Amino acid sequence: MDPNSLNLLKGAAGAGGGGYSGDLAIGHLFTPYVSVYPFTSGTGFGTKYSNPSTLPGSHAGDVAFSPDGANLAVLDHNSPYVHVYPWSSGFGTKYADPSTLPTGVCLGVEFSPDGADLAVAHESSPYITVYSWSSGFGTKYSNPSTLPTGVGRGVAFSPDGTDLAVSHATSPYVSVYPWSSGFGTKYSDPSTTPTNTSLTVAFSPDGANLALAHDTSPYVSVYPWSSGFGTKYADPSTLPTGNTTGVAFSPDGADIAVGHSNSPFVSAYPWSGSGFGTKYANPSTLPELQGNRLGWSPDGADLACCDYNDIKVYPWSSGFGTVYSDPSGVHSGTGRGLSFSPA
Repeated sequence: MDPNSLNLLKGAAGAGGGGYSGDLAIGHLFTPYVSVYPFTSGTGFGTKYSNPSTLPGSHAGDVAFSPDGANLAVLDHNSPYVHVYPWSSGFGTKYADPSTLPTGVCLGVEFSPDGADLAVAHESSPYITVYSWSSGFGTKYSNPSTLPTGVGRGVAFSPDGTDLAVSHATSPYVSVYPWSSGFGTKYSDPSTTPTNTSLTVAFSPDGANLALAHDTSPYVSVYPWSSGFGTKYADPSTLPTGNTTGVAFSPDGADIAVGHSNSPFVSAYPWSGSGFGTKYANPSTLPELQGNRLGWSPDGADLACCDYNDIKVYPWSSGFGTVYSDPSGVHSGTGRGLSFSPA
């Protein structure tokens, strides 16, 4: 079954009240820089897993589980910039670093839907680096013939793995390439580009839309996608209140959430083929100081948002439920990235 179909089934299951039981990884500002907790929908956080024996060297950025849940990638502000650990209800021994390192601090990471490739977006040219992956780093793929135009901030594979999107710091702020064990010729830019630096990028679960979170109003832009950009959807009637640092579609594609720099720090909207619906009411307990990256549990029953005190997770059923209690015993600074393991 392809990953998109699997996600849609998980989303449908979640609509009935959840049932997710897996793990939730958080990349954060202070040592140990990455923390992973068991997480169960309806119950919340379990006891934190032991730290990896080899820690990242500095604050972590984004984190990502592989599609089969057997590996966890963690970005690092210091060289080698990306670490990957085997995962089986705990950290295994860190894999060897790639033979060709990324050229600078990495800000976004994602495995391909089939788990055969690992992509990182980073600060220095070529701004995007992709490695083959099979129980360790393989050979770095050749750079795209047309590079992103500035600092790579986020990266996303399409659900079927045939396209790779990079959000970046200079106009046109997004670059998308066909992907088939290597970069194809870059697609044409959207006719209406985002208004400033794009911080994160996300495909909808059916691959029919591409969303970008960016620095200036309207702060979020969504385009139809079909081997190229369609005409940008109308902006939401109630905009996010500041620059957005995270964007994510729910697994069933019925909602879209953004994390942003000003109160209420997270905004969520119904989503359909016609675009944004009326913004949902704010959560009764807001994230703290800023919303960063965010993500849904695989069944769509919970929405997690990084914040100044690591993370907030909310039950979700066409709106925010009462926030789960924070994980106990640890305060490791601003959450920079999160990833739910597959169910």
